[in-house]
Amino acid sequence: MPSPHQSAPAGATPPVIAVVGPTGSGKSDLAVSLALELDGEVINADSMQFYRGMDIGTAKITDAERRGVPHHLLDILEVTEEASVSAFQQQARALIGDIHGRGKRAILAGGSGLYVRAALDILEFPGTDPEIRRRLEMELETAGPGALRERLEAVDPVSAGRLGDARRIIRALEVFELTGRPFSSFMPAREYFQPAVQIGLDVDRELLRERLARRVEAMVAKGLLEEVRRLDAAGLRHGKTAPRALGYAQFLRVLDGGSSLAQATDETIIATRQFARRQLTWFRADPRVHWLDWQDPDLAARAAVLCRTPPVLPVA
Repeated sequence: MPSPHQSAPAGATPPVIAVVGPTGSGKSDLAVSLALELDGEVINADSMQFYRGMDIGTAKITDAERRGVPHHLLDILEVTEEASVSAFQQQARALIGDIHGRGKRAILAGGSGLYVRAALDILEFPGTDPEIRRRLEMELETAGPGALRERLEAVDPVSAGRLGDARRIIRALEVFELTGRPFSSFMPAREYFQPAVQIGLDVDRELLRERLARRVEAMVAKGLLEEVRRLDAAGLRHGKTAPRALGYAQFLRVLDGGSSLAQATDETIIATRQFARRQLTWFRADPRVHWLDWQDPDLAARAAVLCRTPPVLPVA
C-alpha cells in the first residue's frame, strides 16, 4: 500500500471525495482537514447552506473554521429561491472538473443524501412543466392530498409508498405526465459517475443526541430568533425550500406568537435528532461508504489514506 503521503499515479483521475454522515458529526471539520492534507477544495452538499443569511440555524462553517480552504456553493441562493437537485448536479460536476483540472482534490461535504448522490452517481433528472405543476397544486387545494395520492398509487405504487408529503407527490405525478414513466424509475443504481470515495462518520448515537441538544441551545444563544426575524423580512416564508429548514419553521411560529422560545428550542432539538436518524439510515444503506469513528484522534489521517488509496468495491 502506498504511504499516506504518496500521490496518485501520473495521469490518473483522483477520486472525488465525499464526507457524509448525520448532522452534528463533524463533516465540515473533517472536510477542511482533508483539504489541507490533500491540497483540496470543499464543495458544499448541504441544501440549506445554499441560502444567504441562513448561518446560525444551519451551522454554516465560518471563515475562521475554513482555515483558508476554498469553499464552493455556499450562499448562492436567496431565501425566496427554490433549491434544485438537478441544478446542483450541474454546478457540482462543473466544479469537480475545474478543481481536478487545476491539480487539486474535490471534497464534497454535507448531509443532504440526494444531493450527494446527484453529484457522485449516474442519476437522470426528468424535466419540469410549470403548467402541469400549477394544475396539480390547484387540485391539491381543492381535492386534498388523499386524491392525489390515490392517483399516484394507480400509476406509480412504489413512489406512492415512499413519498410522504404533498410536494413530492405532486412532483411524482408531474414526472409521470411529462414522461409516461413512473417517478420511481428515475432512481439510480449505486453506480459512480466518476471515481469516488465516501467517508462516513460513525457516531455514538447517545452522544450525538446530547451534542445536537447542546448545539441547538447554542444556536439560540447566538441569536437564531433574530436571524429568523431578519430572514422573514427578506421573504423567508414565501420560499419553497428555505422555510422548511430545521429551526426556521419552528422559530417562525415564535414570531407569529404561536410558540414560546423554549417550545421552539425543544421542537428543534427533537426535529434535529429525527433528521439525524434519517440521515444515518440513508447513508448506512450505501455499502460503498467507508465508516470511520467520529472521535478517533487519527480520523483525518485515516481518512486521507482512504482518499489516496480507495479500495475498489463492487457496484451495489
